[in-house]
Amino acid sequence: MADNYLISNEKQLEQTYAEQIKPLMSSKVQGSFVGVSGITISYAFLQHPNAKGAVAISTGRIESWVKYQEVMFDLYQNGYSVFIHDHRGQGLSGRMTRNPHMGFVCEFADYVADFKAFYQQVIKPNCQHKPRLLCHSMGCAIGALYVLKHAEDFANVVFCAPMFGIRPALPTWLAKILIGANLLISRGFGHDASYFIGQKNYQETEFTLNELTHSEQRYQLFRDTYTLQPEVQLGGVTGHWLRAALAAMNQIENCASQISIPVWAIQAGDDTVVDNKRQNRVLSLMPDCQVQRIAGARHEMLLEQDEYRRPCMQAILTFLAGS
Repeated sequence: MADNYLISNEKQLEQTYAEQIKPLMSSKVQGSFVGVSGITISYAFLQHPNAKGAVAISTGRIESWVKYQEVMFDLYQNGYSVFIHDHRGQGLSGRMTRNPHMGFVCEFADYVADFKAFYQQVIKPNCQHKPRLLCHSMGCAIGALYVLKHAEDFANVVFCAPMFGIRPALPTWLAKILIGANLLISRGFGHDASYFIGQKNYQETEFTLNELTHSEQRYQLFRDTYTLQPEVQLGGVTGHWLRAALAAMNQIENCASQISIPVWAIQAGDDTVVDNKRQNRVLSLMPDCQVQRIAGARHEMLLEQDEYRRPCMQAILTFLAGS
């Protein structure tokens, strides 16, 4: 893999943020548009003056573009304009439950429809190139559904730690019973939604207990950002979200052979969030897909220590440039 890219260094990250990332982000364009059912969708983009290409980012659950500033910086300094929006129900976009911490969506088709509006209203008018798509975790499920419906919009797609299965993987019959009970409870108490078993409001996990990344510095930057902007905080999932996610993952597996654009999938070897076994099964069905496994990496590869993040970013940049 080529190593001639400009990729931020963990040891110098504090200085890079102060001297380069924050000044760059001050030049971003930030705005919003109205998504499905009148929900406000927040977005940001960096327009490179001499862009060799453009990348749209589909983020994971609980994430906001404010968490992706280092990733946006790395893409920009390698010549790309970068477009990113916050999915409905999280980040700076509108929430749909009385408790704004609840992870909720009616169906993943709403995420896809919002993304299409973002493409039409923001990406396409500000992009001279056919954009590439970079997805992480839940964003991969949204991205896969998007390219199944709108394959002509993107040249290729990177799936990073894709959520094509969730851990722990409950038997289908048990998942249906538990989700059904959750939805009945919600209706019985007149709630718009209820947390699924064991889920709760946003709570910061100590670094030593986290299972997302080995990088204490990047992890703390993420948590500090969410502390400074509490409006982006999101807690656990509701039964509605889980039902929608399971339906989306089943649809992706059933239709994976129809994903026609080139795919590069990056798998975290020590992922405890998504189900890598099902992930492998789904990826094997995609006709033009290459899979890279980064041994020892945790789920948040874009926030990992350099020994894991650098090969991940190198692979992303090489693939984006090559297709």
